[in-house]
Formats: sequence, C-alpha cells, structure tokens
Amino acid sequence: MNKDFRGNDRSKETRINERIRTREVRLIDENGEMLGVMPPMRALDIARDRNLDLVEVSPHAMPPVCKLMDYGRYKYEQAKKENEARKNQKTVTLKEIRMRPRTDDHDVEVKTRKIQEFLADGDKVKVSVQFRGPDMRHPDIGRKLLDGIAEELKGIATIERSPAMEGRLMSMIVSRAPGWEPQKKQAATVATSKNKSEQVTTEEPQATDASQTATAVEETATQPEESQQQ
Repeated sequence: MNKDFRGNDRSKETRINERIRTREVRLIDENGEMLGVMPPMRALDIARDRNLDLVEVSPHAMPPVCKLMDYGRYKYEQAKKENEARKNQKTVTLKEIRMRPRTDDHDVEVKTRKIQEFLADGDKVKVSVQFRGPDMRHPDIGRKLLDGIAEELKGIATIERSPAMEGRLMSMIVSRAPGWEPQKKQAATVATSKNKSEQVTTEEPQATDASQTATAVEETATQPEESQQQ
C-alpha cells in the first residue's frame, strides 16, 4: 500500500500540487495526453506554466498518476452533480395502515385504496391488524383479513414480509410490484373527456327547443294575415 512520509494511507484524500511528495509521477495533461514519467517538481512547473493544478488521480499506481486540471472547477462540478443526484433520489418511507379484526368491508376498501396510493408514491406499507381483549383468541380472523387485502393488491404489490404476530399486532409489509404503474393521469383524462361530452349532450336539446319556439312564433304571426285575406 502506498503511504506518505508520515505513514498515512494516501487513498483517504486527494493530494494536489506541493502535497505530492513521491519520487516520480506519470503525468497526463489536460487533454488526456501522456507526457511521461518525471519528478513531481517538474510536473508542478508544467502545471504552473499552464495555470493549472497538479492532481494525483491514481495514488496506488507505480509510479502514481497525476493529471493537469483546474481543481477548483473540478470540485465545483463534482459537488453540483452530487446535489443533482440527491434531488433525483426518491426516499422510500415505510407507511403503516392499522385496522381491527372485525373492521367492516367498507372501511377495508377505503384502507386498501390508501395502500394503493402509498404504493403509487413509491413507499412501502406495513399493514397491521390490532388485537384487543377477546380478539387475541382469534388470530385466524386477522390472518384472513390480511390475506384478503394481499389478494386485492395482487399485481400491484409484492409481499415483502408475510403476516406475522408482533405482540398484539399481526402485520405484513408490502411494496410496489415491479412494472406496475398507477393510472391516475389516464383516469383524469377519461373523466375530463366524459364531462365535455356530457356538456355537449345537454346543450343540443336547448338549441332545438329555441328553434322550435322561433318557428311557432312565426306561424302565429302569419295566421292573422291569412284570416284577413279570406
């Protein structure tokens, strides 16, 4: 392992300019061309002539490889890339949905839709059934409830952990199934199109009634003239 004169591991930090204290280095210029093996002081003179830094890029090579670059600009671009990567990262959180063994069917449906919303956001969901008092004697009811939810989420969720007792809770953990995509946008588009079509349908009869009224008025206005001629 390459170490500096104090015996410290050189891989812990990037050495630049005067901090490079090896006997010789292999130098690469700013365009990626090999300039050869030389003492570090000579390489540093070349870097200063070009208004650049001498940066050790492969400290474990024999001899170590150094490159000419604007180190301040390089560090700025690296920090910018790391910030962009952090912005694009999705933090997966574990949500929890709780219910009782005898939760009615309507509430189970509502909670199942909520689980789908969490999965659509990329989160994992811990689905728990809470037992109290006499309910503890019937864990099979909670298991049946969780199995029913798992069946309802088939194709949407992957069971990461099967139902298991944790004190007074029976829980399972589900995550978004690979390849499943929520259809929120598509559903919204269909609903908008349907509303527009309904508006057109309701307006057409109004236009027909108006034309019929106008015709009736014209017929009424012409009747007296015909009577006078007779």
